[in-house]
Amino acid sequence: MVKGRHVLFIVENNSVPFDRRVWAEARAVREFGYDVSIICPFDRNRRDDRKVIDGIRIYRHPRPVEGLKKWATILEYLTAIIWESLLSIRIFVDRPFSVIHGANPPDHVFLIAMAYRFFGVKFIFDHHDLTPETYFAKYGTKNIVHRILLWMERWTFRTADLVISTNESYKKIAIERGGMNADDVIVVRNGPDTAAMPSASPDPGLLAGFKHLVGYVGIIGKQEGIENLLKATEYIVRDKHRRDIKFAIVGTGPHLGNLIRQTKAMGLGQTIQFFGYVTDRRLYEILATSDVCINPEFRNALTDKPTIIKIMEYMCFRKPIVQFHTVESEYTAGDAAIHVRNNDIVQFAEAILDLLDDPARRKRMGDIGGERIETLLDWRIQKQKLKMAYDRVIPRQLSS
Repeated sequence: MVKGRHVLFIVENNSVPFDRRVWAEARAVREFGYDVSIICPFDRNRRDDRKVIDGIRIYRHPRPVEGLKKWATILEYLTAIIWESLLSIRIFVDRPFSVIHGANPPDHVFLIAMAYRFFGVKFIFDHHDLTPETYFAKYGTKNIVHRILLWMERWTFRTADLVISTNESYKKIAIERGGMNADDVIVVRNGPDTAAMPSASPDPGLLAGFKHLVGYVGIIGKQEGIENLLKATEYIVRDKHRRDIKFAIVGTGPHLGNLIRQTKAMGLGQTIQFFGYVTDRRLYEILATSDVCINPEFRNALTDKPTIIKIMEYMCFRKPIVQFHTVESEYTAGDAAIHVRNNDIVQFAEAILDLLDDPARRKRMGDIGGERIETLLDWRIQKQKLKMAYDRVIPRQLSS
């Protein structure tokens, strides 16, 4: 380990090692030679009680509520900051850290980071999501809570010694909305670590009598657009009379129960299968079996700018993609995807059917996606940019 260099990661909206970006970053920082600890919540659906994984210490705290309603979101975040503050004190007393690497949402870690400035601790803000836009997408209002979230975002940028953005759109926000110097914002994309991915073969048993499999993986939240998928599926089954296509939805989240009930009410229970949480190996088997993969999120102020990890996972398996057009998804996937304009669900459904009926086109698009991963987006490439960020915050001469 680098003498005297201890990095504390703080993440609220997901647990590790299930948060793929945070876990990849933490493992990379340890690989760079730093001691690493992580504060995160327990995950109710994917319990992992290991306190040390790959030499990284993990301090998990309870998450008594998970925000579907406004009051629940506020209570969730207040509870998190109390636990994170207490655990950070415990960690600092035991082994002082010199960097806090805080991931959003929400934009609250700056409150903890400010307290440790008196001890010379640096703050890296890992900008995963646009919290104000997420709130507006969930609740459709720009009230006092929305203004508070904008204030918290501004102070997060002001407090940060360096910002890691997931793409150029987020870097632009850090500069224009956050007042950051361009040199203090480094883009580290959500590249998949293909070297760590286990090999997987298609599982014909997943088809269960269907000819085609369409795959989706991701958090099952209110803003992820699964309702759009249900409407597209209904069009495919009822209007186009296609009953040879099965849809596999992999993932868990606060909206899962509602979507399962909605699927049954629409009479789509035989066509759509919710897998919930699965192991990585099973996930990769599902992706390997899928003919087409999808991202059903509408384009809006929230979805236009993030880099979606699931898109790159699809590309790793050389799968053609159907998604609604956004600035960053078009950059990520390029010609590996059909980018449906105007949030048109019928066009989305027709694009799925067109690909399923054209295996040669599926192959061409899948190869384009695989090549983009290998030459541009793979984590081995992005990891070097993360190292640049740490070399900026902890100068090399002080790390020896």
